[in-house]
Amino acid sequence: MKNFFIWTIILILSINVYSQPEQSKPEIISSVADQLHIGEDLTYVVKYAFFNLGEVRFRVVEKTKINNTPVYKTVAFIDSYPDVPFVSIHQVYESYIDSTLYPLKFFAKIFEEDTVFIDYNFIGKSKVEMKKGRVNNGKLWIDSTAAINQRMQDGLSVLYFTRMNFGEDKEISVPCFVNEKQESAKLNFNSQPEPVSIEAVNYEIDCLYLDGYTDFVSVYGLTGNFQGWFSNDEYSVPIKAKLNVIIGNVILELIEWNDKIWNPPLFKN
Repeated sequence: MKNFFIWTIILILSINVYSQPEQSKPEIISSVADQLHIGEDLTYVVKYAFFNLGEVRFRVVEKTKINNTPVYKTVAFIDSYPDVPFVSIHQVYESYIDSTLYPLKFFAKIFEEDTVFIDYNFIGKSKVEMKKGRVNNGKLWIDSTAAINQRMQDGLSVLYFTRMNFGEDKEISVPCFVNEKQESAKLNFNSQPEPVSIEAVNYEIDCLYLDGYTDFVSVYGLTGNFQGWFSNDEYSVPIKAKLNVIIGNVILELIEWNDKIWNPPLFKN
């Protein structure tokens, strides 16, 4: 159950999985500086059948610099609920995104008895410097450099990249760097508005639809299909996501947000 929860969250969070990377480069249609908002704070419940497994929280924390390049610091928190049996998941992901929607740095902590950290530094489109190890004893499993031939998204930045690419019907393949190797995700964008209902809002939300596919299937039955509904406005906030598994569906659903920055748009026929 613990591994099932981990893979479910990571797959939905990343929207990238384990297929061979495509060579085509996705089109950049906007700038982070135009559409990311410091203070954005989004929380989602993770549902499986009749069970609420935990929550995922995404924040845009601040604008800072890495090597004199302006970046936005984004953070994701993954936490299981304390009353879920046999599951204790607490993880934090950080991605530092520049104005072209690509990360300069990715950092993660997986809190266990001896916390694991992952540190990627993206050096243009030529390489990724990698470190992975234990926090408490300082032991490194990985301390090396991977060669790449194009800029890559990480497991968190790809979410913001996806949000900024709505607006027209198109299919793109997004190169990603996760688990110390190159991967990719195919995304299909739909520009036709449709209504979506969630428990936290008492009206139908105006949304745009996205789906994607990969060949990855885990031993727990996660397939390569995923679906997402994003707010049909300049923010493109994820409202709901659905991932198919052999025994049913896993759903991510928005439950809290910073209403001083954004509120779900009303669907109008």
